Amino acid sequence: MDREFSVLRNITVIVIIFNKITKKQFNSRVGKKLEDKVIQSEKKENVLGTENIGKLLAKFAIPGIISMVVNSLYNIVDQIFIGQGVGYLGNGATSVIFPMATFAMAFALLFGDGAAAYMSLKLGEKDEDEAARGTAAGLVGIVFSGLLIAVLYLIFLKPLCKVFGASDGILPYAIDYGRIIAFGLPLSAICAGGASIIRADGSPKFNMIGLFTGTIINVVLDPVFIFVFHWGVKGAALATILGQAANALLNIIYVAKLSKSVKLDSYVFKKCLSRISKVTKLGISSFITQMALVVAIAIRNNVLVKYGSQSKYGADIPVTTLGITMKTFAIIMSMVIGLAAGAQPIFGYNYGSGRYDRVKKTFKLVAFISTLLCTLAFLLAQLKPMAIISIFGQENDLYNEFAIKCMRIYLLLIPTAGIQIMSGIFFQSLGYPVQASVLSLSKQIIFQIPVTLILPIFMGIEGVLWTGPVSDLLSLLTTIITLAIYWKKIFTKKLI
Repeated sequence: MDREFSVLRNITVIVIIFNKITKKQFNSRVGKKLEDKVIQSEKKENVLGTENIGKLLAKFAIPGIISMVVNSLYNIVDQIFIGQGVGYLGNGATSVIFPMATFAMAFALLFGDGAAAYMSLKLGEKDEDEAARGTAAGLVGIVFSGLLIAVLYLIFLKPLCKVFGASDGILPYAIDYGRIIAFGLPLSAICAGGASIIRADGSPKFNMIGLFTGTIINVVLDPVFIFVFHWGVKGAALATILGQAANALLNIIYVAKLSKSVKLDSYVFKKCLSRISKVTKLGISSFITQMALVVAIAIRNNVLVKYGSQSKYGADIPVTTLGITMKTFAIIMSMVIGLAAGAQPIFGYNYGSGRYDRVKKTFKLVAFISTLLCTLAFLLAQLKPMAIISIFGQENDLYNEFAIKCMRIYLLLIPTAGIQIMSGIFFQSLGYPVQASVLSLSKQIIFQIPVTLILPIFMGIEGVLWTGPVSDLLSLLTTIITLAIYWKKIFTKKLI
């Protein structure tokens, strides 16, 4: 009996010792895993907060610039092939439909850029759940707005074309082109709005791949549909939306399966609608910028038709040539916007985490590069205008004469535009929508629209061209004053 008790006691002791050892080892393994996760999490968040600003900006901005340029090429590619295969009336149609597409884009960026800014700020505050809800709210807004605007355009296309400056010669081409573009608006909304969210999630390269895919499809199909099938502007529009469909599909796959920072499930979407107002508050600057462009182009096109018909150039040439100038100008502006959009996560994260010195360094670097890019555009417009114009087709001497004037006069003060555009995105990224909106409104609405209506009274059709440099100068002064007033304040008090 004593022997049995002794054996049982020894077994019990062994079991107790074994349990202690294994429990210690288990706790050690669990602790090690938790420690690894913390280290990985710190490394992940410290990329935006600690890495060299120049390297960080290159990582995010270069893909962003390429993405925005490729995105702007959707319209440029159409216009190049239409100019070669249809003529300048076909190009005039794209100038009429462009502001209508921009109107739809405004809503996509309202929700997309707003969700991106909200995500960056909340991740900087280490609130991943809230970042996910804001992202979901943005996605709902993107899809719904794209569908609604597409339906409205299909119903009211003809009167809308007239509102946006279609002359009698351009109108049939605008209707053919615009009807197909309208069907693709939900796709273009997912492309534009989804791109902002993907960049904020830290995957600018994936966004770039999606845009490249869509553009390559557009470039390949444009000449096939125009020169082989002879579908004219309809073929160009179809090539555009097929490219957008491929891009949109990749964006959907990323958001649903590949997102790094946030996880979107049914629960998140059920709780997201209350965040719509917060998201749109942060995206309002982008929205106003796009809407201001829509209003400005509509007024400008109508003024061009009015005063062009009173000149030797007629109504169609001014609408077409200034449209080409604007789209060429948009390529440089897309570089600036891509640069600033690439810096948006850097601005938002470091501001949210209180690293203000890094925010200031990023701003100064982005401002310098933006000005450099716009100066390059100025040199090209002044020294080689015909080289740019000829890409969009060869026309008569009267057409070429006015096109050269457009390039040289309208882009005269384009070097000042970079700082103005990136400053609006800067304020938006930090959660200052009022200041961002003022800067966005200053050029396109506050200055350009009155100048567009006034100058042609005294200068005729060329007065429309001088609205570019005049509004650039006035908006630059507004930007400098706004930065001087709020530069110190934004680093002592947050509005969100």
